[in-house]
Amino acid sequence: MNTETFYNMIGGDYNGIMGRFVTEERVLRFVRKFPADGSFAALKAALDAGATEEAFRAAHTLKGVAQNLGFDALYEKAAEITDILRGGNLDVAALMPGLEKSYELVVDGISALD
Repeated sequence: MNTETFYNMIGGDYNGIMGRFVTEERVLRFVRKFPADGSFAALKAALDAGATEEAFRAAHTLKGVAQNLGFDALYEKAAEITDILRGGNLDVAALMPGLEKSYELVVDGISALD
């Protein structure tokens, strides 16, 4: 799969990322590092442990990484969860399946990149 198809598939901003990173080689260098980012796993672990501050930090990190890489759909879901956690509320269980689906779509898409 090529880079533009990947971004279309995940609900990302291909034109925006190309405007910032200029070349597909540079985009791919950073995109391919995304699966190693531990913020999604840290968010799940913190929520399971009832650790509000850690959950907020992990969600905020995931949101930032997704935004920087132009993963718009993932960013929007992470931003919604971040806003709820910012207020000290751990009641995000209803939003986690959507975040997880978007996250998995990105990671699966990355593995299919040319």
